This record gives sequence, structure tokens and C-alpha cells, in this order.
Amino acid sequence: MTDPTWNLPDEAATATLATRMAGALDGGLVVYLHGDLGAGKTSFARALLGALGVGERIKSPTYSLVESYLANGRPAWHLDLYRIADPGELEWLGLDALSDPAALVLVEWPERGAGALPAPDLVVHLGYAGTGRKARMEVRTERGAAITSRLG
Repeated sequence: MTDPTWNLPDEAATATLATRMAGALDGGLVVYLHGDLGAGKTSFARALLGALGVGERIKSPTYSLVESYLANGRPAWHLDLYRIADPGELEWLGLDALSDPAALVLVEWPERGAGALPAPDLVVHLGYAGTGRKARMEVRTERGAAITSRLG
């Protein structure tokens, strides 16, 4: 099976893909978001959380490292590990809560937290494609496969 890909000509298309993913969720999911600066990781996470009913302002966790929300009655965590130099720095964040199987966990720059994070169900690769972006979803578990199959 090849990894599903999408062309995203603008930020609205990124939001649409994230909204479709929100509609496909039926439980917890760990999603790693990969991509260069400006590739759309935070935009994707914001759109996904918003589509899941997060009514409060969805902040970028660039400086706080982690933001928590309630999304459709379930815990949701958005991490941005760009500023982490060593995974050991994450010990004080209380990442044990991320292992809740009902939680949605979105991690930007997950490679900086290697070994301290739950394994991903799905890895979303966002990149530049001309004047727009592209997305590729790499399935890592059956939960991830179920999501991509529902996206069509």
C-alpha cells in the first residue's frame, strides 16, 4: 500500500484535509507532524483541533512546548518540540498523560523528542509543492490505517 498524498494549493486546502481527518477520528490517535518551517504543521493542527470542537483559542505551543484541550470530550495535546535540544528536557512536562489511548496527540518536530514520546499511529509529512503544499500520510498502526482509509 502506498502512502496517500494530497496536493494542498493553499491554507484552506490544508484546513479541509485536517477537517476531513477530524471527521474520520473515532478515538485516540498519535500523529507526528513533519515538515520544514512554514510547511503547515501548526495550521493543520489548529484546523484539526477546531474541527473537533475545541472552542477556545488554539495557540501555537512553540514557546509553551505543549497545549492541552478537550476535543469532543476527549483529551487532546498539541506539542511543538522545535526548541528542544535533547529529549531529556521533556521529563518535567509530565508526558505520561500522552499515553491515554483515548487522547489525540499532535506532535510537531517529533524527532527532537525521540524516545520520550508515544509511538505514532500516523505520520503526516507536509512539504512545499510549487506555490502550495503537499501532504503525505505514513501509516504506522491499524488505527492510522483506519483513518487514511476513511479519508478516501
